[in-house]
Amino acid sequence: MEHAIAAKLRALTRLQIIDSNLDKIHRLRGSLPEEVNDLLDDLEGFETRKARIQSEVEKLQGDILQRKSNIETFQGNIKKYTEQQNNVKNSREFDALNKEIEYSNLEILTSEKKIRQYQDQIKQKKDLIEETEIKIAEKRHNLEEKQKELEHIIQETKTEEEKLLKASSEASTQIEERVLKGYRKIRENMRNRLAVVSIDREACGGCFAVIPPQTLIELKQRIRLIHCENCGRLLVDETFFEEVNAEITEMHLTTI
Repeated sequence: MEHAIAAKLRALTRLQIIDSNLDKIHRLRGSLPEEVNDLLDDLEGFETRKARIQSEVEKLQGDILQRKSNIETFQGNIKKYTEQQNNVKNSREFDALNKEIEYSNLEILTSEKKIRQYQDQIKQKKDLIEETEIKIAEKRHNLEEKQKELEHIIQETKTEEEKLLKASSEASTQIEERVLKGYRKIRENMRNRLAVVSIDREACGGCFAVIPPQTLIELKQRIRLIHCENCGRLLVDETFFEEVNAEITEMHLTTI
């Protein structure tokens, strides 16, 4: 029966090999998932911008209608006051009506000026809408291309990934929680995500620091968990990787 420490080292080695193959699949996807999310965010931003500008155009169009209504009202007032001037009894009434006519004319001029300003603003905003629509079309095209590319990679690796995820979960159950947490923490801290490495020419397979002779002997004996004094990775005898890779091949999983 395999020694408890050796069994633990074998389980950790198996988990590392499986997780490394999952890492390979994720590297195949590269930055595509992030690019797709960024494009979705950009697209949402441009759609929001377009909706906001369209809302501003609608408000300006409403303001123009209001100004035109004001013009009609003041034109009606001018006609009414002009007719009343023909029936005034004194110059004071005539002057008062004349002031109302001048005020109405001034309001008409002001409304006409505002209408021209609103129309200019609408033109500028419609130009912005056209520019935004072009950007939306470009982003949507890029998004579709990236999504197709990502979907193709996912479909190609889906079966293998599912098998590896299941194997990783099963391998994790064979390792006590404290050791498993340590393994995951080391993986998170390493750029290549290797927490368990073998000895390569009497050096750590992760950082290549030379391993002391006594440590090499203990590794062969498989009597305790040994971490590299330089990088903190868990060290195992190289035969573990050979044996576990053979086991994984029999499971029809890819090996590293």
